[in-house]
Amino acid sequence: MPLERVKVFLSQHPDLEIILFDKSTHTAELAAQALGVLPAQIAKSLVFLADGQPVLVVTCGDKKINTKKLAKVLEAKKIRFADAEAVMDATGFPPGGVSPIGLISDIPLYLDQSLWNFDTVYAAAGTANSALPVSPNRLCNITGAKVIDVCC
Repeated sequence: MPLERVKVFLSQHPDLEIILFDKSTHTAELAAQALGVLPAQIAKSLVFLADGQPVLVVTCGDKKINTKKLAKVLEAKKIRFADAEAVMDATGFPPGGVSPIGLISDIPLYLDQSLWNFDTVYAAAGTANSALPVSPNRLCNITGAKVIDVCC
């Protein structure tokens, strides 16, 4: 179960707690409304295929990924957005609930530098009605992600 994988990961980090909602938070706008924060504070997790290999990029909810910049950073010839099946296969999470922690496979994970505009961002926790408040530094530390600059 996706939420359980996130909880198991977080058992090593007891200061981090998941927030569950009675309504959907599967978009940055819905999550921001539920939390009472700006959409930019939502840590949006997007899966791309870089030359056919999945990568996970986490950015602010109000940002768009520049795929040309991403291709250059990843040294990839072709970047495309992953479909729902590829997202599930690579992460074990459904679109709208992709968490940067508790992934089922060891795919490359990148955090866009835009996240550091905030002290706290809110990542999905494996479901379309959950959030994990965390500082960008802490998220980077616990995931081992690489920081990149790929937003428009």
